[in-house]
Amino acid sequence: MRGTLGAFIQSCVILLVRADQWRLKDSANCELNRKQTDLNSFLWTIKRDPPSYFYGTIHVPYTRVWDFIPENSKQAFQESNIVYFELDLTDPYTISALTSCQLLPQGENLQDVLPRDIYRRLKRHLEYVKLMMPSWMTPDQRGKGLYADYLFNAIAGNWERKRPVWVMLMVNSLTEADIKTRGVPVLDLYLAQEAERMRKRTGAVEKVEEQCHPLNGLNFSQ
Repeated sequence: MRGTLGAFIQSCVILLVRADQWRLKDSANCELNRKQTDLNSFLWTIKRDPPSYFYGTIHVPYTRVWDFIPENSKQAFQESNIVYFELDLTDPYTISALTSCQLLPQGENLQDVLPRDIYRRLKRHLEYVKLMMPSWMTPDQRGKGLYADYLFNAIAGNWERKRPVWVMLMVNSLTEADIKTRGVPVLDLYLAQEAERMRKRTGAVEKVEEQCHPLNGLNFSQ
């Protein structure tokens, strides 16, 4: 389910904590004709000793944005000893809880809660997506053993048991452009994987319930 998280969570804040005296350059010293690596970013300094940082990300494949992330952000990540993410996307419990929270109450199906015409249109659209998905896949994806049937089931499997708001987010992610990038971690997941690889201490600032309950609290008309 990791590949589907980008459809569920719209933004992420990462807290980077340093254990020494390293500080960012004062932005007032930047030259007018700055290079890409010197551009401003979504990195915020928390003035403490040692310093900590907030970093804002969006859930897009990291390859789309990695080359455009300024060096100050990458250096803050490299030299921080502790990294807190929005959710712990490397924890199997988190993934399982995200999956469970999307489901309708036991015994209910999407057909029971959606107007009949919308349900039929949704079913036809998903049939179209499943038909088209093999042509949307890239040779690189197929070379890595990522096949259309598996990917469709990973994203849309059990869709008739999902709450309408989660189905809406799922459908928004079932586009040709998004399918072509499946298998590439979104930026915050990539950073979480890198933090684990570099043996940094990691954690989460939110629980799954804090993300699920507001969405699940929307009524059907909303």
